[in-house]
Amino acid sequence: MDSNLNLNSLKEGESAIIRAISAEGALYHRLVGLGFRVGKPIAVVRHGRFKGPLQVRIGNTDIIMRRSDAERIRVIAKTA
Repeated sequence: MDSNLNLNSLKEGESAIIRAISAEGALYHRLVGLGFRVGKPIAVVRHGRFKGPLQVRIGNTDIIMRRSDAERIRVIAKTA
């Protein structure tokens, strides 16, 4: 398992565990409010076209997020 990945590094359909959230202030609180927590599983559902936003799934919730925000989320990829 590679522990030096950010959420943007995952391909569509890949899953991981959130390792760290490198955000501060309002962005950190918004991400936590949406369900992003260290230790929680997360999956990339879809990458937007032309480096657009990502669709991710945490539990039963789908979230569309900016790539710049996804770069701040460090993950550990799950092995198949």
